[in-house]
Amino acid sequence: MRAVNLALTKQVDKISECRLSFQVNPELYKRIDTETLFNLKPEIRSPLSSEAFQTSPDIQIEVSLDPTLLPQLAKHATDANQVATYLQHLSREQPKHPILSIYSWYTLQVKQEQETGETGYRTLWAYLKPSFITQDGIDNEKLNEAMNNFAKEWVDTNGSEASQSVISEAIEEMTKTFEELTNSISEMTEEVVSETIEEMSQAFAELTDSISDIAEEVTSAESLFETIINFFKEQDWQFQPIQGQQTLRLAFQGKNGKWDCYARVREHQQQFVFYSICPVKVTKAKRRTLGEFIARANYGMIIGNFELSFDDGEIRYKTSIDIQDSLLSLEAFKQLVYTNVLTVDKYLPGIISVVSGEMSPAEAIAQIESALR
Repeated sequence: MRAVNLALTKQVDKISECRLSFQVNPELYKRIDTETLFNLKPEIRSPLSSEAFQTSPDIQIEVSLDPTLLPQLAKHATDANQVATYLQHLSREQPKHPILSIYSWYTLQVKQEQETGETGYRTLWAYLKPSFITQDGIDNEKLNEAMNNFAKEWVDTNGSEASQSVISEAIEEMTKTFEELTNSISEMTEEVVSETIEEMSQAFAELTDSISDIAEEVTSAESLFETIINFFKEQDWQFQPIQGQQTLRLAFQGKNGKWDCYARVREHQQQFVFYSICPVKVTKAKRRTLGEFIARANYGMIIGNFELSFDDGEIRYKTSIDIQDSLLSLEAFKQLVYTNVLTVDKYLPGIISVVSGEMSPAEAIAQIESALR
């Protein structure tokens, strides 16, 4: 596996969490999934945010270290760089050390970048972190908030009946795991252990009773995806829903070309992203040159940005919005969508010129920006 990021969280100069992000190929991910490595149990996963994982590219996994091992880690490291060095040392000298065990890390989320955007899922550990348990017990407020957020994500996708069964299994699994964690924290007294387990059991029981209320709360308002569909209907845009996803496929005809677009919703996160897929594919030999063009184009962009895949040469333009805790505005969607397609139409001749070798990136950008003045 290839490490992507290692991060520490501290509270009053004490390490409270250690997170590691790494990438694996889909074949290795299948093994991790099948064997429930990194505590990746099916009972505690949210639904996929989009389509199923594909055979490429790599899949990214974020994990968190068992909090009972943090004091041992703190003896050898105080920052992320020192942790990385220490893990490499253990890998060479003590490969069977508990910190290197696949069962000492808890999966928070799994994701894969695809042509239509990111797909993946989070686990209950992303909401209810093992690090919430300390020698003083558990934070009730964090516990209740985490479990309710996890339940809402399930209800968003599956409805209350399916969620009731799934969350009951998750509660059973989490109760068992948290009891094990609680008992393994040596600084906790028997009284604190007993109180903590009782508090968790009560919170889980209350959550089970409130699933129907959560479902009513989630379904009482029009979904973001329905809002997007209505928006494109009002704009007289032809679109095709992609089965199994909250994504619409559209087409746009500009002055300089025609291309496909994707409007995608992340319902639980209350996020909307709109992509224009450039009709030009970049050959491997031209990708670095086109990368310079995109860097020059993006510099100074106010709304949105170009993206280039160095794996397959795809170029796309992305605009997005996070509307959580803010007012829903159709004008905001309109600005994001039309700014997106009009920007692509303006820059498309420059992209073609650079890919064909007629102009350098600097010349193409200068020509485009002079016309925009």
